[in-house]
Amino acid sequence: MALPSHKAKLIEDESLEDWQLIGSGGFGQVYKARYKTLKIDVAIKLSRYCEGSIRDEALQREASHLVKADSPFVLQVFGLYQGCPPDMGSDMQMGIVMEFMERGTLRSLLQLCRPPWPLAFRLAHQVALGMNFLHEIAHLLHTDLKPSNVLLDQSLNAKLADFGLSNSSTDTTVLEGGTLAYTAPEAFAETYQPVPAYDIYSYGILLWSILTGKEPYPDANTSRVELWTAGQNKRPPCDEINRIQADGISELADLMVKCWDREPSNRPPFIDCLDVTECVYSRHKNGIRDAVNQVLMKLESGNNHLPSYATAPSSLSQPPAARSNDTVDYPNFARSEDASTMDSVDPVKLRIEDKGKFVDTQRAKLIQLTSMVMPIIDDLGNMVHPEAYSRIEAKTTDQEKMRELYKTLRSGGLKVKAAFYDALCKNEPLLLENLSKVHS
Repeated sequence: MALPSHKAKLIEDESLEDWQLIGSGGFGQVYKARYKTLKIDVAIKLSRYCEGSIRDEALQREASHLVKADSPFVLQVFGLYQGCPPDMGSDMQMGIVMEFMERGTLRSLLQLCRPPWPLAFRLAHQVALGMNFLHEIAHLLHTDLKPSNVLLDQSLNAKLADFGLSNSSTDTTVLEGGTLAYTAPEAFAETYQPVPAYDIYSYGILLWSILTGKEPYPDANTSRVELWTAGQNKRPPCDEINRIQADGISELADLMVKCWDREPSNRPPFIDCLDVTECVYSRHKNGIRDAVNQVLMKLESGNNHLPSYATAPSSLSQPPAARSNDTVDYPNFARSEDASTMDSVDPVKLRIEDKGKFVDTQRAKLIQLTSMVMPIIDDLGNMVHPEAYSRIEAKTTDQEKMRELYKTLRSGGLKVKAAFYDALCKNEPLLLENLSKVHS
């Protein structure tokens, strides 16, 4: 087997043990295994196809790009695997041996909650750091930047992954991969050649996802998204972002709009994006420890067992051309159902007295774990006096905001507590479900 020009070490069966299947997709499977000589857990991405196939060439290309892109904000690769994994017969398999990221993907995190602002701003900055390294130092294009290709370590630091679609910035190969919602409008043209501006557009959409905690264009088909983005120059709605009052939001929103500009030449390079993301994150660094701990506690409170590593199919997973580069989204920390589908937190089924009692008895945990504080307050409307709103908004951490909010809840009586419970149901469905189980 010929190794890439940026050679990755060949790792064979005798170096690996304790194989465990943790995910699968159109390309093949992802396993967790123990790398015996390094005494660490690794992730192994295997191709479904035999050596010499198109998919094996893609694995080799991805490994070479990962080796070339040696950055703290890019997933580390240890080598190329060749062997016969347990329970897979005697056919020779190929794969990439990569560092194992304990906290899964940004997509998994966004399914659970919108990150507290210090963490959201750090994620935006770290992704920009990784992308700037790819463009400026490694001279690589990613061409598939999306939440499921941003992996998270134990402390929720972000690293870029899945370079199977990447092209050298000097390569003239026509773009063959990507995910529709993050695809630049110019890429719908049959003769499109990938350039750095494509990644910058994807980063703009990714910023929107981080700031809103949502997927763009949910349930839309290929032709409709192409019509919206390329034909009508539409982008995901910004009404929610414009209502957010957090320090730095307006700056990131302005950057987001510049990144998804219809004209590729108007999009700022990542080195200019970093001027904005670094400035915003620097103003929130003091809150990052609380933000990370808050999310980790939320993850742990909702998962008392090894999480599932299955990939959830999306109607937007098929890009404009014939593409089949499915990505394993590991781990899937949380269900993404709307609160209306969760019987245990259906506000209609509880009496107003029960809602008030829940808000009182769960005060400490709600103060500690609630991250969507300002959206909840917005839903309360005129139940929160403007002066109280200003005091809450001025607090620097979500915990401080919640403590201040509880002063309003105590003075507002049962009606306000019940409205707060309903707002929790809308904005924090998973948290409310978990606490409701304990409360019951």
